[in-house]
Amino acid sequence: MTNAPPPGTPGLLSKDDYIMLVRQWSQAEQALHRLLRTPHTVADFPHTIDAFRTNLERVVSHDSDTALFMMFQLAATSTVGYSGSHALVCGVLCLIASANLPLSLAARKTLTHAALTMNIAMTELQDTLALQTERPSASQDEQIRTHAARGATLLAELGVNDALWLDVVRNHHTPPPDEEALAALPLSGQLTRVLASIDRYAAMISPRKSRPGRTVADSLRAIMGQRFDPQDEIGKVLASTVGLYPPGTLVKLETQEVALVLRRTADINHPLVAAVLDADGKPYPIPVLHLTSRGKLRILGSLPWSTLPGEISEQARTSLGLFTARQGLRGA
Repeated sequence: MTNAPPPGTPGLLSKDDYIMLVRQWSQAEQALHRLLRTPHTVADFPHTIDAFRTNLERVVSHDSDTALFMMFQLAATSTVGYSGSHALVCGVLCLIASANLPLSLAARKTLTHAALTMNIAMTELQDTLALQTERPSASQDEQIRTHAARGATLLAELGVNDALWLDVVRNHHTPPPDEEALAALPLSGQLTRVLASIDRYAAMISPRKSRPGRTVADSLRAIMGQRFDPQDEIGKVLASTVGLYPPGTLVKLETQEVALVLRRTADINHPLVAAVLDADGKPYPIPVLHLTSRGKLRILGSLPWSTLPGEISEQARTSLGLFTARQGLRGA
């Protein structure tokens, strides 16, 4: 999986290259899902997870806007089980957020390992619950309650000997209270709190049968409070790095048009967008680009994909994704 153009085409990504990139992201999600569902079939599970993280980190660090665009598009349209999609979202967000926290490279590596594997003991149940409209049964509730501890045990059985990785997985639903400053916590507590916040945020934006996914903005408000008061340091980092309107998500403009966010700008909450549906919900033949940071067009708010008033063609999604990736190659 790579965002770079093939040899012989410096600085230019073709449509075929982009389609291949989309396919690679989908294949990565599928591979992660298989890893989590059948971990005992993997010869060296810790090494395989680390190799997956290394590849993911290379892609995200090369162009995080394109990575976010791909990830949010994939999360909105994925046909793979919820468990794989959620793990991939958490892994990408941990990579982006942790780079802006006072954590060592080794700690960030362990955090991403934990993000990818924290729900390994309930992978099949996660997929079931995502399609289930009724409340969890007593048996399912018990599996949910114990999955963190069982996950740490399973990872140890699979050969994970990183005590910090195991500790973060074991405690990812019981993080230290927010009243304690992140820097004052032991490293295990710091990583646990970061992962717990990102896990909660990612779960909120992911659609399930029992409820549609929230918008990114609503998810951040749920974590940080309506005024974005920085009580939660991780929520603050998410707001300042991923932003309220990250690439790959939908927004409504003051013109009542629906736009797809393409890239962040220096003003994190005023991104480059492309209007794809007019005020009546009809698709534009050619999407219209708007740089909202210039103040000429205001974003009214985010839109979950489940409330999309019209259909965005596959051709439009592909052309806009290609534009996003090409801008990244130019260093935009």
